[in-house]
Amino acid sequence: MKKLLIFIYGIIAYCIFLIAFLYAIGFVGNFVVPKTIDSGVEPTLLKAILTNTILLSVFALQHSIMARPKFKEWFTSIFSQAMERSTYVLLSSLALILVYWQWQPITTIVWKVENNIFSIVLIGLFFTGWLIVLLSTFMINHFELFGLVQIFDNLKNKVTPNPKFQTNYLYKLVRHPIMLGFLIVFWATPTMTVGHLFFTLVTTIYIFVAVKYLEEKDLRKSIGKTYEKYQNEVPMIIPFIRGQKQPKI
Repeated sequence: MKKLLIFIYGIIAYCIFLIAFLYAIGFVGNFVVPKTIDSGVEPTLLKAILTNTILLSVFALQHSIMARPKFKEWFTSIFSQAMERSTYVLLSSLALILVYWQWQPITTIVWKVENNIFSIVLIGLFFTGWLIVLLSTFMINHFELFGLVQIFDNLKNKVTPNPKFQTNYLYKLVRHPIMLGFLIVFWATPTMTVGHLFFTLVTTIYIFVAVKYLEEKDLRKSIGKTYEKYQNEVPMIIPFIRGQKQPKI
């Protein structure tokens, strides 16, 4: 019964992730969904900045703390190891949904592309970014990344082994193609408002800081010299910039 409940929990977490992921496309792109990054009643500038800063901080803290090895060790000492990834996915998705729900628009326009061709190019880049994000998850192991492999293995009385280090396809171009996709998504817009720019700048800074000083540090510790060699040969996020020598563990 416990394993069945964990299985159902993981499926629910994945479904909520899918909803949050699909909603993000409309939220950032300003179409289809009822609440977007530029829709809603515009508050005072101070209230918008404070509220949006808190929202993004909640997501960043949850995302960063729960991804650390020490937190994972603590979690699995109390709960089933099969639940760890699903819980991370669930809480990340809920943090995103909170951002969508409470985001305060600042609609002053920073730039607006009037040329139809350039506008179409930017929209094309926007959807290309989302495609890069999605495909990059499958280039490693999408179902393991979002906790489904773990709950299926647990149901079959198996323990999921640690994920293998892989450098398939886009991972030969950059070390973090998922983050590259997100950066393209956030910046590629024909109309950039102050609120959208605030979101983009904060998330861009977070991506580079979290990847360089948290995620890559963990990867060097867990994988060792193989990952150091990968760092030296492949750019972190921006393609065609040679990897720079990294500090030793």
